[in-house]
Amino acid sequence: MPRSTMRAVRCGIAAVILGSVLVGCGGSAAETDSDSEATTAGARTDVTVEPIKETRKLTDAAGVTVALDEKPERIVCLVALCDDILTELGIVPTATNNELLAQPGFLGKGKAKQAAVIPGGFIAPEVEAILSHKPDLVIGLEDTHGKLAPALKGATTFWPVQPEKWEDSVGYLRNVAALTGRTTEGEKAEKAFRTKLAEAERAKSDKTALIVYGSDENFGVATPGTDVAAGLFPKLAHYPWKSRGVDGSYSLEEILAQDVDVLFVETMSFGDSDGKLSEKLAKNPLWGKIPAVKNGDVHEVNSEIWAKGRGTRSLGIVLDEAVAALK
Repeated sequence: MPRSTMRAVRCGIAAVILGSVLVGCGGSAAETDSDSEATTAGARTDVTVEPIKETRKLTDAAGVTVALDEKPERIVCLVALCDDILTELGIVPTATNNELLAQPGFLGKGKAKQAAVIPGGFIAPEVEAILSHKPDLVIGLEDTHGKLAPALKGATTFWPVQPEKWEDSVGYLRNVAALTGRTTEGEKAEKAFRTKLAEAERAKSDKTALIVYGSDENFGVATPGTDVAAGLFPKLAHYPWKSRGVDGSYSLEEILAQDVDVLFVETMSFGDSDGKLSEKLAKNPLWGKIPAVKNGDVHEVNSEIWAKGRGTRSLGIVLDEAVAALK
């Protein structure tokens, strides 16, 4: 897989390198592992859900203002977070450029076909195709699709989003619920996720966990603060992995030293699949020395959900699978 593709999909601005080194995504290298985990774990999750008020204009937590003349009926999703949110709200997007809707726990392969496919994939969705659907609202990832804004200006409303932690995902869920008038559905989805996260926290494992993603040539470590799913893990287990910036990396020797008990592996691929990442990594003798590998506690997970979903429905599935594996 091209480095730029995996970088954009998994972390936005992750660094990836070849061989037996695992790479973190973005962020500062000054923070210690223990400080990083303690900060990310934070206080217990509050299950309280504030009422959502319908509106046609709002400013999100990142300071982006979205203003619409009418309730959006035709929404185009350029990032899976959008598809996740719309599914939570009981809305099928007019068009999408990803495969999240077809996954288990979402619409399924049959109903997912109700959403048209935008050519060009995640990295380069075609502007003409987007506009052909006459969208009221287009939602994309800021660091990947922000460059499309000038071409969409005047024809539709473009909303660049950039979730980095689960609280961001909840905020975007609430925002879309307010704009679409699906306030009851939004409150229900937020409550369900908060409750599930709080329950997972109470059952926190003392095991050491690690999320690895990539392909046979490029693979990395998902780190809190830049990866939404990884941001949940300090609440679920010992997760001593932090971002070391674009040029930072983890060696397999460092990973061996952490005595990882449970490994979650996301195979990132575009086009025809050529095998699971865990099977390819098994060829590396260092990989085989990791306790989780020796004990058969390696879990290949659905990258469409774990890596790309980012929304409360995807994260709920991550929680279910992670808690079960960490028992």
